[in-house]
Amino acid sequence: MPEMLFSIRWPDGQAEQCYSPSLVIKDFLQPGCSYPLDEFLSKSREALNIASQRVEARYGMPCSRALGQLARIESAGQRYLATPDARVTVESFTE
Repeated sequence: MPEMLFSIRWPDGQAEQCYSPSLVIKDFLQPGCSYPLDEFLSKSREALNIASQRVEARYGMPCSRALGQLARIESAGQRYLATPDARVTVESFTE
């Protein structure tokens, strides 16, 4: 399966490189776009769950790396829930 890295920038300016085991992330996020925090978390959750399910369909096991990435995104996102108008920017994709 084609893997993809996607770079994001959190509301405080901190950059992070994220992993997806599938190109499905392109269906949910766009480079150069900034998303309200709750929308970014929702889109990431849906995309990474689909990616993990694709791995499971092909190899018989969900993708622990995708689920771990989702857990890291969810955990990091919690830090900004109290920040008014918090946005996450998707900076780039790397295949």
